[in-house]
Amino acid sequence: MSEVKKRPYKSITRNTQAAQTRGRILASAKGLFESEGFECVTIEKIAQAADVSIPTIYSLFQSKRGVLRALMDEALPTDQFNELVERSKQEKSPTARLCISAKIARQMYDAEKTQMDVFRGAALLAPEFKELEKEKERRRYNRQEVTIKAMVREKSLAKGLSPTQARDILWAFTGRDMYRMFVIEQGWTSDEYEKWLSKLLIITLT
Repeated sequence: MSEVKKRPYKSITRNTQAAQTRGRILASAKGLFESEGFECVTIEKIAQAADVSIPTIYSLFQSKRGVLRALMDEALPTDQFNELVERSKQEKSPTARLCISAKIARQMYDAEKTQMDVFRGAALLAPEFKELEKEKERRRYNRQEVTIKAMVREKSLAKGLSPTQARDILWAFTGRDMYRMFVIEQGWTSDEYEKWLSKLLIITLT
């Protein structure tokens, strides 16, 4: 007798349940980080709030730092981010690419807006967060190499700017602090920030 094949719907159900569990853990962790501060929250507290076992959290995230990393990485949906990055790679116009860089920054920080207090609080108190932030910034800096290399090939970089300087400028101007100061602290709209950043990048780098 042939072996009975596993029904696909069981796998779909398991995947759905796993995604729901993961989402519940992240939502609970975010709420606790906001109300109690990163340092005061334990894996045990997160497990209790999310109504899951402690081993479940460790199996999904490995540590509290892993939970925080997931919150940071999932602020902007991956497919939305990848779509913008792909558009930037396909774009022929250097100014249009820089406008896409501004849009990526705007959408990323818009998505993070509700979590910024959590991140800043963690940065002040927890060495783990500082390491995660450095890691994330290194990834962002590395990804921006594509834009600058394209400008070098096209010879569209501003006269006197080296590729390294241009990349440093692009990385710095599209950083979270710029968004925080203008949008969060000074009350600019996200549209105003994106338009200003686009113009600044074009004026400075081309």
